Amino acid sequence: MKIPVAGLVKRVSGTGDFISLDADKCTQCGRCIISCVMQLWKKTGDRIGLIKDYQSKCLECGACYQVCDADAIRFRYPQGGTGIIYERG
Repeated sequence: MKIPVAGLVKRVSGTGDFISLDADKCTQCGRCIISCVMQLWKKTGDRIGLIKDYQSKCLECGACYQVCDADAIRFRYPQGGTGIIYERG
């Protein structure tokens, strides 16, 4: 089930890549998949990765980073204050 965010946030372009995965450290536990309310993580075969357009859908909560015990996910807030602006919630 996808969570509708239209009207809740305003997207600012130019975020760049602010989440990355170190595949060598990833244990395939799937916690990132379970914790992401926006369903940005997927498992294909034996590999976990982000969907291609994650920047336009991410709520920048950092949940995936917080639950990764293997320290395989790198998260930083988008550069220059870009990203999302919560307008309601």
